[in-house]
Amino acid sequence: MSDRTPGTVAAVAQALGPMPGTAAPSGPVSRPAAPLAPRARLFPALAAVYRAQLSRARVSRIPLLFVATFQSVGIMILMRGVVDGGSEARAVVAGSSVLVVAFVALNLLAQYFGQLRAGGGLDHYATLPVPPASVVLGAAAAYASFTLPGTLVTAVFGCVLFGLPMSGLWILAAVVPLAGAALAGLGAALGLLAPRQELATLAGQLGMSAALLLGVLPPERMPDVIVWARDLLPSTYGVEAFARTFAPHPHWTAVGLDLGVCGAVGVLSLAVATWAYRRAAVR
Repeated sequence: MSDRTPGTVAAVAQALGPMPGTAAPSGPVSRPAAPLAPRARLFPALAAVYRAQLSRARVSRIPLLFVATFQSVGIMILMRGVVDGGSEARAVVAGSSVLVVAFVALNLLAQYFGQLRAGGGLDHYATLPVPPASVVLGAAAAYASFTLPGTLVTAVFGCVLFGLPMSGLWILAAVVPLAGAALAGLGAALGLLAPRQELATLAGQLGMSAALLLGVLPPERMPDVIVWARDLLPSTYGVEAFARTFAPHPHWTAVGLDLGVCGAVGVLSLAVATWAYRRAAVR
């Protein structure tokens, strides 16, 4: 007496198909559809993309971070010959510190997404069951994470070079992520919207040059047209917030307003980058 039940035999026969020499069933075999896996939630998917991008960029981006830091330090040394102190020195130190963020979050991220789009890498992300926002936010956060050490080193060197107090350096814990979000969103949008990889690289370089000229140079020596253009740059508000902390009695309400504007611009730029990712992924 076999212990195989009729249901088991029927299931095995259905899986193996018809035996040789027997006729196949005339009608189609009805099989239940396999249930699809649930779509990944935003924050777990963001954490997964962030860890993957962080491990990928750790080797290739750290040398570029040193380049960004040395570039900002060199600019401060050059400006030391024409700026003695006061508000101009504060602007130079704050602008040079945020320039490290602009080099990595804006310039390199624009190049990365431009290369990803040109090489078909977006097709890989489009097949994953992850929200588009997690891809943009994860990559932006990974690139921005490398900027804090370089920004801190640049700020400390600038304070020593110009004789500024270091008591307000803690504000970098807010300036770096907020300015990094604004610049990373802008860099990702430039890379995703550029029709060619070369144009994405060019846009990233021009954006970093704008952050250099409009962020490092003291606004008191600029014409009004340049000052208005400076107000349109997302990193300007992070520079202003950091520069205010060097004053003997900082105006913390103004610092909070500058950080709030920087954060709002960051949310807007990341939303534009997410839209640009959806637009580029379906083409």
